[in-house]
Amino acid sequence: MPRYPTLLQTGLDTEDARELAEFYRRLLGLAYRAGDEPEPTQSERDWLVLVDSNGGRALAFQQMVSLPRTTWPTSDVPMQLHLDMTVHDLEELHEQRRRAEDLGAQLLLDRSTDPDEPLYVLRDPAGHPFCLFVH
Repeated sequence: MPRYPTLLQTGLDTEDARELAEFYRRLLGLAYRAGDEPEPTQSERDWLVLVDSNGGRALAFQQMVSLPRTTWPTSDVPMQLHLDMTVHDLEELHEQRRRAEDLGAQLLLDRSTDPDEPLYVLRDPAGHPFCLFVH
């Protein structure tokens, strides 16, 4: 039987690792990996990890000095990676869009009236696009 690698986490580059980790921590209800929690005396780390309620790694954030923002939907600076997130129904779709925007996301595309796949494409505070859609 063949052996396969196991996906550990998805890492996102950002110019502010703490800010982006906080955005996704609050949006997705994740927690910091032990030792990555913000502390007043702690110097900022260049790699932070968020875990799910079972302690499994979900997202990681790598500090970058400079990172050009994607220009999606044009391809001048490609998206290269985005996260897809699902919700149960249209009401929750609208609610999660509002939550994301309250946390600092910006709307890029509104297809919430699409009868086959209602969705929003938003940009997180670091500029990474992500999708919220009804599944």
